[in-house]
Amino acid sequence: MHEMSLCEGIRQVIDEAAVAQGFKAVKTVRLEIGRFAGVEKPALEFAWDVVMRGGVAQGAALVMIDLPGRAMCTDCMKEVEIAERLDPCPDCGGGRLLPMGGDEMKIKDLEVV
Repeated sequence: MHEMSLCEGIRQVIDEAAVAQGFKAVKTVRLEIGRFAGVEKPALEFAWDVVMRGGVAQGAALVMIDLPGRAMCTDCMKEVEIAERLDPCPDCGGGRLLPMGGDEMKIKDLEVV
């Protein structure tokens, strides 16, 4: 379950930010997760509670924001949203798409006290 290691990395970022910025606790963490990031959300939620115990983010709410898959169609030269990596262009039906996003995962923001 790589979601455990993802949470450990997030905790490290939060702990470093707490030291650098001087906050004592985190109430909410908002994560942006791309459609193709390969993150199992139920597993991430489970790992979250376990990994955050004893840290500044213990008890923090985890809000996951879904980001769509995006690609540039080289046939119609439009950036489009796609549901699956190998989908054709939803505008022109072309099959020559360059991935532009949807595999990212990042902390959007923290609500701290």
